[in-house]
Amino acid sequence: MININQWQERKPVYRMSMIFTLHALALWLYMVLVLGHWSEHVMQIYQVYVLGWLPKQAGGILGLWYPWLAAAEILHFVYNALQLAGLVALRPGIRGRARPWWNIALGAQVWHFFEHLLLQVQWLTGYYLFGASQQMGIGQLWFPRLELHFMYNLVVFLPTVIAVVLYFRAFKQDQENFD
Repeated sequence: MININQWQERKPVYRMSMIFTLHALALWLYMVLVLGHWSEHVMQIYQVYVLGWLPKQAGGILGLWYPWLAAAEILHFVYNALQLAGLVALRPGIRGRARPWWNIALGAQVWHFFEHLLLQVQWLTGYYLFGASQQMGIGQLWFPRLELHFMYNLVVFLPTVIAVVLYFRAFKQDQENFD
């Protein structure tokens, strides 16, 4: 049993442990969002390249039940805004070897969000870049939209997962050292 003097000495450690635990929970919730979105893009690629569907038919998982979701640019814009906000909000708690990987994901997501911002502005105004007949991002000058956004998400997803694995290894080690 810890007496009051021992508790006072360890109080900052308890507080830090509680903050770290809340951050870890927020990170898990964030990763549920990220994995859900990633699975949508993986499913779209599967639908096109394995099942032979046309890209317009490949709606991912939710798009099969709610086709308007796959076509709604606002959904993609809001998701990417949330993903960027999550990367920024969780960044202060990402330390050590996980931090560089998190920063790579953040940088890639900034560009990805910018592309969705361009698409959203075009959708709202009806003015399309480069004389295109529909919304078009800068990366679409070189790559088809489906594959491009799969790659954008991959470039954000992989360093995020590496950062999370490194984060939880350090978290586990800190918990073991705390006990």
